[in-house]
Amino acid sequence: MRVLAFDTATALTAVALQDIDDEANACLREVVDLAAVDEPVPGGRPNHARRLLALVHELLDGSGAGWERVDRLAVGIGPGTFTGLRIGIATAQALATSTGLPLVGVSSLRALALGSAAHQRPVLAVLDARRGEAYLAGWAPGQDPLDAQGAWPAQVLSPERLALIAAQAAQRHGHPLAVGDGAVRYRAALESAGVEVPPDHSVRHRISARQHCRIAALATPAAASVEPEYLRAPDAEPVHG
Repeated sequence: MRVLAFDTATALTAVALQDIDDEANACLREVVDLAAVDEPVPGGRPNHARRLLALVHELLDGSGAGWERVDRLAVGIGPGTFTGLRIGIATAQALATSTGLPLVGVSSLRALALGSAAHQRPVLAVLDARRGEAYLAGWAPGQDPLDAQGAWPAQVLSPERLALIAAQAAQRHGHPLAVGDGAVRYRAALESAGVEVPPDHSVRHRISARQHCRIAALATPAAASVEPEYLRAPDAEPVHG
């Protein structure tokens, strides 16, 4: 199965085109495994609207085949920035409509955790939610983000609450690992709770659309429209009256 996936929940625009096959079928054809990321300069605005479709077409061109070889689409549904999620999901829905391909929504936190999953220790996926908060989802030892919801479902937390949950994970399950830009921002609170946070520039903190491909290949495509996982109200509320 060839899956085209992308995520715009964070400042990154992450895209991947990957063949997901069982071992028996993988040897029957050339396997495509391509990925591209656009990252704005520090302090710069995300380039989702300008770069997303360009990266998609770059990967399709690089594969040597077009849409006719793609079997499934996947898109990150957050949580994350409201504008980024709207751009990514609207683009995915438009592509699904125009190509007739099935579409799968993938939790951005789940994909982030899958990139660092370790069966012997807890993994906490933490994204910066701004407003002095963090998005968190976590998996206990033995849980696989590829096919299971975590012990800690997706939620938005204050740094104090984040540190409390991290400390509980450390007490119950040993030495947790925390990844994501939220783990970088709240490093001090997490490390004081007994959590390991990789160095700031580690690739473990970056969402990879390759993980979306892996998750989407095992999922059932949505019969209805894929919806964003906001977890809280937008920053700007409409004015009535």
